[in-house]
Amino acid sequence: RHYVRFSFQISLFFLSIYSFMIFLVPILTHEISDRIFLLSGILSLGVIYGFNSIVFHFIKNKKEKFESRKMISVLILIIFIVVNGLYFTNLIPPIPLSLKNTAVLHSISKNSNGNYNATYEDYGWRGYFSLYPDFHIAPGRPVYAFSAVFSPKGLNTKIIHEWQHYDQTKNKWITESEIPLSVIGGRDNGFRTYSSRSNLAEGKWRVKIKTKQGKIIGYLRFNIVSVESEPKVTSSDLSLCVDLRIG
Repeated sequence: RHYVRFSFQISLFFLSIYSFMIFLVPILTHEISDRIFLLSGILSLGVIYGFNSIVFHFIKNKKEKFESRKMISVLILIIFIVVNGLYFTNLIPPIPLSLKNTAVLHSISKNSNGNYNATYEDYGWRGYFSLYPDFHIAPGRPVYAFSAVFSPKGLNTKIIHEWQHYDQTKNKWITESEIPLSVIGGRDNGFRTYSSRSNLAEGKWRVKIKTKQGKIIGYLRFNIVSVESEPKVTSSDLSLCVDLRIG
């Protein structure tokens, strides 16, 4: 039982090393890509191999050493496969990037203090339960997609806002445009940036926020509803809004 528990502890230790390497290596290399992710995994395997070699040097019972080492190898392999599977199927974000906040806005502008002033529709508590909140817009007016993406200090990168409209006849998402944006690392609440589109068709929309390599950081979802007059909006300083719940 002691050796079974020991194997479990070592596997958790490997997961911790792996998580740390996934975060550290992109910062050191100033790059986020598939090869950097794989490099993080290889370095993690190297570290845990060296650690296990030292530990097993002090285990004298050959049978217990073989069985324990075999179990540890299986557990580490499972963790390695699962983490890579989650990453390459876009089920986890491209660490160390993370989406801190999103919003669909009626207007956005920078003030004299360097912060953004924005107008939006305040959904209140309903915003927590609506996957595609209605966004009321007059014909010809622009729609702004705001995102705050966290990146560690020293890691500057590019992201893409991919605007997609759901085609009900084809029953699939259609990409309308891709807008590249820069992200500068080091801001705790994420680097704030936005893109805009005009004359959007009614129906479901989403803005896929992703890296240049196509790894998904997050989504901004909303439902366009055309109106004749300007809707009632709320004005706010985005620096004061940790989570607007408006998209």
